[in-house]
Amino acid sequence: MKIVIPGGTGQVGTVLNRALSAAGHEVVVLTRRPSAAGEVAWNGRTPGAWAGEIDGSDVVINLAGRSVSCRYTPANLRAMMDSRVYSTRVVGEVIGAAAHPPRVWLQMSTATVYAHRFDAPNDEATGVIGGTEPGVPGYWSYSVDIARVWEREQEEADTPGTRKVALRSAMVMSPDRGGVFDVLSWMTRLGLGGPVAGGGQYVSWIHDHDFVRAVEFLADRGDLTGPVNLAAPEPLPQRVFMRGLREAWRMPVGLPATRWMAEVGAFVLRSDTELLLKSRRVVPGRLLDAGFGFTHPTWSQAARDLARRRRGGRSGAGTVLRAPTN
Repeated sequence: MKIVIPGGTGQVGTVLNRALSAAGHEVVVLTRRPSAAGEVAWNGRTPGAWAGEIDGSDVVINLAGRSVSCRYTPANLRAMMDSRVYSTRVVGEVIGAAAHPPRVWLQMSTATVYAHRFDAPNDEATGVIGGTEPGVPGYWSYSVDIARVWEREQEEADTPGTRKVALRSAMVMSPDRGGVFDVLSWMTRLGLGGPVAGGGQYVSWIHDHDFVRAVEFLADRGDLTGPVNLAAPEPLPQRVFMRGLREAWRMPVGLPATRWMAEVGAFVLRSDTELLLKSRRVVPGRLLDAGFGFTHPTWSQAARDLARRRRGGRSGAGTVLRAPTN
């Protein structure tokens, strides 16, 4: 099959490209700065020659958008919004105009759309959309706004011949350099992998193999449309999550950090404390209801696998993406 991945040069795109290419599929990555075979230039805003890659393709997986690993300044927040909205809009325009549109359009979204909460998990049916929670920084609501507008662009796109799924993804854990597992592992091995601000906030995550398998599953299931949570069924309080990571790296010590220490650390890493402090308690309701089975459902087992692969220098996520049935 031919699979087109706009914005596919980041961590998640690398995971997908590696697995799908290894399975024998033709993978085309749309990027602003093509530098390798299989990469095609686009600007993420206007149609161009790249539209010919989507016309006649089987699956589009749009991952385009400015990285959230940055300081949440007004300029960066606006760039995060614009890069997601404009790229989703133009992908929809090109799919709608295609003579032979793809059968399915999987659009990246985020589990950050759900509210900061501790009392109950968020699934697609009963989850609480965020943006109005009391007692959290005001700018956190902008992240929710980004997610909502992002999803609305796909929903409103005029693509009658193409099934649409929004991937409300939690953090994808892979052993690749520069990914979230890499950063957390680095901190853990320095003895800094303790609870942050008490560690009660929930962490939602998904193992890279299960992320690829979920993409396979959603591409294959012609009856699934709309938002789908891509997260392991076991979100954990951050202190428990970090304990599992320390055990995977055989690190007995993890120094705790206060909220102000987290602010300093986020500043040094040029990131934002929302990524550390927001409680993302997300569960994969629709995936489980549809019969999807996780190979890495628990964090302790997943962390051990990721650490083992990292030690051995192996990062591949071999899987097979079958042809969609619709």
